[in-house]
Amino acid sequence: MQIAMVGLGRMGANMARRLMRGGHDCVVYDRNPEAVAQLVSEGATGAASLQELAKKLAPPRAAWIMVPSGEITENTVMELSGCLSAGDVMIDGGNSYFKDDVRRAKVLVQRGIRYLDAGTSGGVWGLERGYCLMVGGDSAAVKNLEPVFHTLAPGGSGIPPSPGRTTGGSAELGWLYCGPSGAGHFVKMIHNGIEYGLMQAYAEGFDILRNANAESLPADQRYELNLADIAEVWRRGSVVTSWLLDLSADALARNPDLSEYSGFVQDSGEGRWTVQAALDQAVPAEVLTAALYARFRSRQEHTFADKILSAMRHGFGGHVEPHEK
Repeated sequence: MQIAMVGLGRMGANMARRLMRGGHDCVVYDRNPEAVAQLVSEGATGAASLQELAKKLAPPRAAWIMVPSGEITENTVMELSGCLSAGDVMIDGGNSYFKDDVRRAKVLVQRGIRYLDAGTSGGVWGLERGYCLMVGGDSAAVKNLEPVFHTLAPGGSGIPPSPGRTTGGSAELGWLYCGPSGAGHFVKMIHNGIEYGLMQAYAEGFDILRNANAESLPADQRYELNLADIAEVWRRGSVVTSWLLDLSADALARNPDLSEYSGFVQDSGEGRWTVQAALDQAVPAEVLTAALYARFRSRQEHTFADKILSAMRHGFGGHVEPHEK
């Protein structure tokens, strides 16, 4: 089917590529004309503006937005909505705050435009691995766009259903309709909050291993440990195996000291929103809150654990450490 992709950054461009590989017709736009030209050379239809993009889509139109969350997303949604008509669908696949989705959906529905929020996980590896999608909004619009979700999602990926699971459904293919407006980004928000906690646990564990030879320890209790080998052996049959561990093992194998990382760890917002949701619901979230605070602390003093965090963030999302002030 035909779909537009607005925003051709680290994820948007590869999502367009995956869609085209799956036989979909992509109309693409980005503020950077070079990014558009690259996708056009690969088979996409380019547009020089949102207005032109809308004109190149056949009604009912579907446009997927992949731009940074916040003001950029807000402006893009509002500008694009002025180019669409009743019956068209707009999908925000970035990391927007779920309450913003609820507000935007109420505004757009007055014009007959259906708005979907699609939490998208997969980072820079999504082109080959596929994207885990958590979708909220108009259920009829989701049904119409199932071919798009099926193409972007990982599919079965050789992973069998959980033992005892008999329901089947799209979750086993890597995408899920989570509920009404905001539900998709709410689930993705909690996903990212959990991600903070998992990453912090790995980071602290490797920091303890690295300091197992500290002079403050008794001589017969000091250990010179090979962190790359430990990460590698944990990848094979251990209960702590995960993609995050894979990324850590890769980074340590390339440079055991992780000297290319300062350990200045950014947070992209979802961790804060997760903690706020916990406060709103009076749900204790000690680990996730501590993981968020650890990122704040990393901007004042850096540990080896913070370098592990930076390496993982760069591994799955291509996140580059900001220049320190």
